[in-house]
Amino acid sequence: MERNYLRSADVVLLPGARTGRDPARSIKPGPRRLPAGVVAATQRERLLDGLVQTVAERGYRHATVSDICRAAGVTRPVFYELFSGKEDAFLAAHRYGTGVVIRRMAAAFAAESDWCHGIRQALGAMLQLLAGTPAFATMAVIEVEAVGPAGRRERDQLLKKFRAFFAEVPQLPCGVAVQEIVDAVVGGVHSAIYRRVDSGRTEQLPDLLPGLSLFCLAPFLGPAEAAARLGSGIGEDPSCTRIDPANTRQ
Repeated sequence: MERNYLRSADVVLLPGARTGRDPARSIKPGPRRLPAGVVAATQRERLLDGLVQTVAERGYRHATVSDICRAAGVTRPVFYELFSGKEDAFLAAHRYGTGVVIRRMAAAFAAESDWCHGIRQALGAMLQLLAGTPAFATMAVIEVEAVGPAGRRERDQLLKKFRAFFAEVPQLPCGVAVQEIVDAVVGGVHSAIYRRVDSGRTEQLPDLLPGLSLFCLAPFLGPAEAAARLGSGIGEDPSCTRIDPANTRQ
């Protein structure tokens, strides 16, 4: 039975899921003012939400610090108390949000008793989270390229964490290097998600789950065997034994 690992609280955790100007998040002045640390954390969260929404709407190159502050309901002086500039704020939002995604994937993976179904559930968790917060998906998948070298480094670090789910896949015949195949699979998954988000169909990302699951397993098990394993219960076959992904904790 397919599990749904997406809870409403998970979506809220992603930057861009809330509006920075939500009255419920306003900071009330007066004698009962919140402690300085709580105020700073709230302002930071609002700025991350404002950044994601602004970048998704205008694009990274056209988004300004003033735009971000307006979306967050936070002043420019406060922005520069928390971030050195637009790039710093973008990278902070990207790291926080992708950290949430990776942790949800790891939890979904670990809940399964075999590697094949673990990969499927991890993919499902990721696709549902991104579909639930389209602004973050646009910012993290598409606009990260516009940041330049620092953005590309962030993307590469994220893909490296995704590779950890393939840490101990079955060995391939004929001396084919497993790592090369894993790199190709991870790149293919990223490309499929990129095309769906770039075409404005982010909410349809979960529709990719069957194909991407098969795509991830077929190079290591063969297409027919991968389809059979995904379509029915799996025993204790060593080629599908679950391996907890390494280096996924933030």
